[in-house]
Amino acid sequence: METSQITDRKWKLVELAGKPVADKINGKEPFLLLQKSDSRYSASGGCNGIGGEFKLQENGRIKFSQGMSTMMACENMEIENGLTKALIAADNYSINGDDLSLNKARMAPLARFKAVK
Repeated sequence: METSQITDRKWKLVELAGKPVADKINGKEPFLLLQKSDSRYSASGGCNGIGGEFKLQENGRIKFSQGMSTMMACENMEIENGLTKALIAADNYSINGDDLSLNKARMAPLARFKAVK
């Protein structure tokens, strides 16, 4: 599997735990970005910036480590909390065109993203 497909692209969060995610949360677009150069990710669930390190392995396996987060309190924190949990729980991913799914084992996707053009 090509790792270039998943890294250095901005992924917009569109679904979390099977539920659609609004276009904007607290006026911000929820996203995930995996930087290949330093194996770090940055993400937002619409409030704080979250980030840390990730490892890509063979066969679509991925591992995120809990990293830093800014500590603002926002009105709607459910998406951010859910995204943080999904990243830490995910152990594999699949890409289909411009769609990215983060998964745990063979269960339904924890989070789904669309590539931002």
